[in-house]
Amino acid sequence: MEYTFKEIEQKWQKYWNDNKTYKVDVNADKPKFYVLDMFPYPSGAGLHVGHPLGYIASDIYSRYKTLKGFNVLHPMGYDAYGLPAEQYAIQTGQHPAITTEQNITRYREQLDKIGFSFDWDREVRTCNPEYYKWTQWAFIQMFNHYFDNETEKAQPISALVAKFETEGNAKINAACSETEIFTAEQWKALSNTAQQEILLNYRLAYLADTMVNWCPELGTVLANDEVKDGLSERGGHPVVQKKMRQWSLRVSAYAKRLLDGLDNLEWTDSLKEIQKNWIGRSVGAEVNFGVKDSDIKMEIFTTRPDTIFGVTFMVLAPESELVDNLTTTECREKVDAYIEATKKRTERERLADVKTVSGEFTGAYAIHPFTGEEIPIWVSDYVLAGYGTGAIMAVPAHDSRDYAFAKHFDLPIIQVVSDGDISEESYDAKEGKSMNSDFLNGLDVKDAIVKANEEVEARGLGKKKINYRLRDAIFSRQRYWGEPFPVYFKENMPYMMEMDQLPLELPEIDKYLPTESGEPPLGRAKDWKTADGHPIELNTMPGFAGSSAYYLRYMDPRNNDALVSKEANEYWQDVDLYIGGTEHATGHLIYSRFWNKFLFDINEVCKDEPFKKLINQGMIQGRSNFVYRVKNTNKFISYGLRKEHDTTAIHVDVNIVKNDVLDTEAFKAWRPEFKDAEFILEDDKYICGWAVEKMSKSMFNVVNPDVIVEEYGADTLRLYEMFLGPLEAHKPWDTNGIDGVHKFLKKLWRLFYKSENFEVSDAEPTKDELKVLHKTIKKIQDDIERFSFNTSISAFMICVNELSSLKCNNKAVLEDLLKLLAPFAPHISEELWNKCGNKDSITKASFPEFNESFVAEDTHSYPVSFNGKMRFKLELSLSMSKDEIEQEVLNCEQAQKWIDGKTPKKVIIVPKKIINIVV
Repeated sequence: MEYTFKEIEQKWQKYWNDNKTYKVDVNADKPKFYVLDMFPYPSGAGLHVGHPLGYIASDIYSRYKTLKGFNVLHPMGYDAYGLPAEQYAIQTGQHPAITTEQNITRYREQLDKIGFSFDWDREVRTCNPEYYKWTQWAFIQMFNHYFDNETEKAQPISALVAKFETEGNAKINAACSETEIFTAEQWKALSNTAQQEILLNYRLAYLADTMVNWCPELGTVLANDEVKDGLSERGGHPVVQKKMRQWSLRVSAYAKRLLDGLDNLEWTDSLKEIQKNWIGRSVGAEVNFGVKDSDIKMEIFTTRPDTIFGVTFMVLAPESELVDNLTTTECREKVDAYIEATKKRTERERLADVKTVSGEFTGAYAIHPFTGEEIPIWVSDYVLAGYGTGAIMAVPAHDSRDYAFAKHFDLPIIQVVSDGDISEESYDAKEGKSMNSDFLNGLDVKDAIVKANEEVEARGLGKKKINYRLRDAIFSRQRYWGEPFPVYFKENMPYMMEMDQLPLELPEIDKYLPTESGEPPLGRAKDWKTADGHPIELNTMPGFAGSSAYYLRYMDPRNNDALVSKEANEYWQDVDLYIGGTEHATGHLIYSRFWNKFLFDINEVCKDEPFKKLINQGMIQGRSNFVYRVKNTNKFISYGLRKEHDTTAIHVDVNIVKNDVLDTEAFKAWRPEFKDAEFILEDDKYICGWAVEKMSKSMFNVVNPDVIVEEYGADTLRLYEMFLGPLEAHKPWDTNGIDGVHKFLKKLWRLFYKSENFEVSDAEPTKDELKVLHKTIKKIQDDIERFSFNTSISAFMICVNELSSLKCNNKAVLEDLLKLLAPFAPHISEELWNKCGNKDSITKASFPEFNESFVAEDTHSYPVSFNGKMRFKLELSLSMSKDEIEQEVLNCEQAQKWIDGKTPKKVIIVPKKIINIVV
């Protein structure tokens, strides 16, 4: 009987769906294990073969842990809000909900064909009001809390108000925006509106003026990762820096906890390092510089206060309010023009650009706090407003970017030296003059930094400070297709809606564009007001809002009373294994960890960290194919003959190429201009060239998994994706090797079938059969635990080859082999398991136990040496004594040749290692 994979896979996918095989509930009798895939966005293009890589890996591990006796939560859902659906709605007038639903349906069809063990009863969609009700709820909680730096956790705003009423804010140590000091009496004397304005400076979700990436063409704010080279990633439209009143989340308050929490996570060192760099902890000092002929104080942050005597100029970020206050009339025109030009560059681009040197002199001078010297103040976009204070003291002898700036504008370079030579980072020790400071003389760098900090504080010039690069997250988007804010305005101040008013659902609008007056699309909604007439927020939440806590909702997705019940959360607790791409190494992971830590602070979840172990799968790259057209003709030359002609390489659709051989008739039908194509063949074939490139429609190298499933089956696709290489590595898709994997499954099938008959034996397994089996059990278990799935596939192939050689059809051995294979190739495993007479699904079985005694060797192949040179090998029983080994080796025919009639002087025997005969 043939291996009819189509029938088998459809049969078992229907069985799993009808019987809810993968449905899971809280079960106190079993240990839990939570496996999660990063939230996919369902695009109109559907899945290509690169997308399922991580899903297949997580599915293998989920099925493995189930066989190991764990109660496994393995859910799937959709990050359904996003700009692509909205842009399509703008172009077509079709509601984005319709497009999103169509895309999800397409994704679900493709996922089902691959045979994943998802519990679809737990599916969530961020665009579903039942889901985003809890995103809105979380936002309200953040609005109603502040971060207490003393306890290092979120506390209710009501507790802060109580302190204001009794003692003012002088003693409050909280994460907040710049706020003036006030007494309890002053607080009580303020109007409600004035009090609310002050509280916005403390809230974890707050409204404030901030610089954003504004895309006029799209009419919305964009995140840094949505901008590339000053253009929007979606559509390639210009993006400028603009100050706008926006909702933000005070993520920076959690910087220390986000950094410290990494120590307890099973993440790769490289991923932790990315997070650490993003959070960016720096220990230094805030120092005040006066300004000539002004009461203004410039506050700067520096990690090297010991280099303060090397300051030759100051630099302000273009966004700094000090620029406008300090720029002189003579310099105003040039400074304004420069600031306008910098608006076209994002902060990320400015941070990454180490080559461009630009800036303008403000005309103002700072006063050196130690020497009293006048120092020119410049503005340049290599200084960022959000890091430190938005102003720096420039020490060109000790900083590469300061040095480049000084060289470009011909500014002085002063090398700071001492008896202990603290100038180890000097960029040009021979240039400029050197400067000594009495209190730093003779100190090494580490001690000099400490001493400088002490002097700054002792002289009242500033204070020691720990600074973080991590910025607050801008949380407003001027879009329609996103979660509405549960916010209304009274006297121009924001207030939160009550829980019984949630979810606040998106209203219908006539167009998905900003209004004619520039308001976001929700400005088009009729009666977008509360019942008592207060206007509702017109912005919507960003994409990461819905994906920041989705893993918690999976634990209890149909709960109408809470994000997740205490019972469900205490059982599932956290994600044991999280698999996804490196593109989320910063934004998503930072925001999710922040969100979780906040919910932990307010006792809504039981774990401080959401993701215990995280693996980044690599990318499957496209394998492009090329045809070679003779210039100025419609004639195409096969790869091996191309150098004999003047040709142009053209990308060709990989779906009409098999094993690098072009289907010439399909090529003619592919595009109208090729219908009359002529071909010069080699060996009656047109051979295409190839290259590894990013999988992209423009390169015609996108491979649809549906095509592979149709031709080879889902189990072949699953095995082959794992076989391509290590999970974390980038690897090219190459269908040239897929036949080998498919043949392996056919060979496995033939272990159970003899011609048309299913034949397995109930006899006792032989010693050799058990040895092959248990060697494979150990290998597969070790590989799965190390996520080395590619080597598992090799082990399966070796096992099937060896069992075939032994003509094994032993039921006990083959059933255990199916249990091993089931996580990788579930359809064929279910079918053969069922044919063996098992009524329950193979998912109810247990993973085979490894028995070392079955793989223990009873002989050893000894290398036999004469006078230290190995001459041959001799297979001897491990039960033999040294005397027996010596007798056996001396009497063997091969030894006699080397002994040559002599009497051996010595026979050295190291059991299980070597035999050396000295003659």
